[in-house]
Amino acid sequence: MTRVYFATGETEETAAAVEEAVSHIVRLVGIPSPTGMTDRVMEYCYEAIAPLGFSLRRTRRGGLVVRLPGARPDVRVLAAHVDTLGAVVRMIAPNGRLKLSAVGGFHFNSVEGEYCRVHTLEGPFYAGTIVPRKGSRHVYQDLEDRTDETMEVRLDEVVRGADDVRKLGVRVGDPISFDARAVLLPSGYIKARHLDDKASVGVLLALLGVMARERWELPYAVEIVISGDEEVGYGGNAGLSDLAFEYLAVDMGAIGEGLDATEHVVSICAKDSSGPYHFELRRRLVYLAERFGVPHTNDVYPYYRSDASAAKQAGYDVATALIGPGIDCSHAHERTHRDAIAATLRLVALYLQSE
Repeated sequence: MTRVYFATGETEETAAAVEEAVSHIVRLVGIPSPTGMTDRVMEYCYEAIAPLGFSLRRTRRGGLVVRLPGARPDVRVLAAHVDTLGAVVRMIAPNGRLKLSAVGGFHFNSVEGEYCRVHTLEGPFYAGTIVPRKGSRHVYQDLEDRTDETMEVRLDEVVRGADDVRKLGVRVGDPISFDARAVLLPSGYIKARHLDDKASVGVLLALLGVMARERWELPYAVEIVISGDEEVGYGGNAGLSDLAFEYLAVDMGAIGEGLDATEHVVSICAKDSSGPYHFELRRRLVYLAERFGVPHTNDVYPYYRSDASAAKQAGYDVATALIGPGIDCSHAHERTHRDAIAATLRLVALYLQSE
């Protein structure tokens, strides 16, 4: 490839790709998809990718694999996930409230007051709010810890007890999704639930569009895996090609004390709870970011796992790495910036073009 795409960030091409990514992100976060209920969001991704002309298949587990040809048959794998945090109905209480069982790792105080939907097997969903059982300050003076025992869903239906709830078709095990409440701000910030990992899925969908329109010629074949069960630890490791030699998880960068990530950079993770990532592959990503001026940081996340972590644990013989846009308040009230989306898009593009 004679031309290096996205070599600089200050171009109309980059700005257009970022806007395309943001458009996808807003639509993606608006589609309820807690782990175990990802059919609709996978269909959105399928419909976005299918017209581009790339090889595209569904996995038996409900994920998607996009295949791009390269000059060499060896395969680089990129993985991102569309499943999100959520819950399932654990119990229908005698008063008609619903007890929850968490799906994915979050603190219950981070979902207090959140609007939600309870999805039934028959199809209808019912709106509700996640509230503490002792919610009224005028009635209760003691403050309970927020746990699965003290938090519950208050349905926005006329129900006076458990029988009324069952008549609606609500069952134990029904998925509960949290409303995304996406907002785009003039300052460039994007705030919404589920930016983990739909921000990076939006980046990959936008990048696929660019590659199709510009007819990129890649040095290696590429498989882009969109998984639907990363939040519970499995990730996109079903049916990887025997020729896969590198595996890049495109997820998110966490922000907090002791970390360098911000909402304006792409984070390159050196180590998470699954151990250090591949030194040489990380070095190449850092080199590309430094050479082409991609705003980035290097971070260590002690309470994090990724699709790449799952691939390592599954025994795949691949070099692994993890990158993603900096996202504030991950697994809670998340926020990022167009800058981080641009940095992530550019680093992925530069990596795919690298020898």
